[in-house]
Amino acid sequence: MSTTRAWLIDASIYIFRAWFSLPDRWRTPDGRPVHAVYGYAGFLLDFIEQTGRASYCGAAFDESLRSNFRNDFYPDYKRSRELPDDDLAFQLSTCRAITERLGIPCYGGPRYEADDYLASLARLFREREIAVTIVTRDKDLGQILRGPQDNWWDFARGELINAQAFGERFGVAPQQFPDYQALVGDPVDDIPGVPGVGAKTAARLLQAYGDLETLGKNLGSVAELPLRGARGIGERLREHWAQVLLARQLATLESRVPGVSDIPIFELRHTAVRGLADDLAGLGIAGPLLQRCRDLARELEAA
Repeated sequence: MSTTRAWLIDASIYIFRAWFSLPDRWRTPDGRPVHAVYGYAGFLLDFIEQTGRASYCGAAFDESLRSNFRNDFYPDYKRSRELPDDDLAFQLSTCRAITERLGIPCYGGPRYEADDYLASLARLFREREIAVTIVTRDKDLGQILRGPQDNWWDFARGELINAQAFGERFGVAPQQFPDYQALVGDPVDDIPGVPGVGAKTAARLLQAYGDLETLGKNLGSVAELPLRGARGIGERLREHWAQVLLARQLATLESRVPGVSDIPIFELRHTAVRGLADDLAGLGIAGPLLQRCRDLARELEAA
């Protein structure tokens, strides 16, 4: 793979995908479920097969629920999400451990979200004029896309889109996405939106004004837009404007997370893959997945 591209993995979203979608069929020798580990390990092997074996690559994990810096100024942020139970917490930490075992640099901590780490890594690569591919299914990460070669990759669906296509899908450019979310809200993260302002209306407002700063200075002219209920929209925007600015602060990713100062480099080694195979076997995982690991280790050693 060319080293002119970086691959930034939103790891937690693939762990949770496996947690919710796979049956509780795999267990450790002492009876702990590891179906999320099984699914996530399969994702890692698929990722390696599709992208190559040596690259700029990093993975970020969400470890900041209830302790995120956003909770400092908005305590209700992600309030509806439950903390992981013991079984899920064990699998989350195990998934990070096997990612590190493969040699992929990992990021996460109590004050910043995985998205913030990915935004910070993307900034480092952008400063070096290296294109990035964000491996995720989370639209919130679209705001990271900047250059024409940057991509958003929904790996599970096999959907790869660039910044232009992302903008066409949502009706706003990637850099406008925090403003868009501030208007429509995000119930998944408990970010409030403006009542009566949906996706199409928010996109039309940003197409007309460009950003929240310009919109805020021209709220009186919203009533003149060719929008159904434009007068009422303008009134609700005025009424909820402080909330809109708060919501944008919540939705904007932090691209300067302390300690994220070096670009992550991933070089796949046969010893690491063999170690992963040993880890999986120790967790009670066998069958085709374990065989894939061992076959890959032998292939790398012979290369």
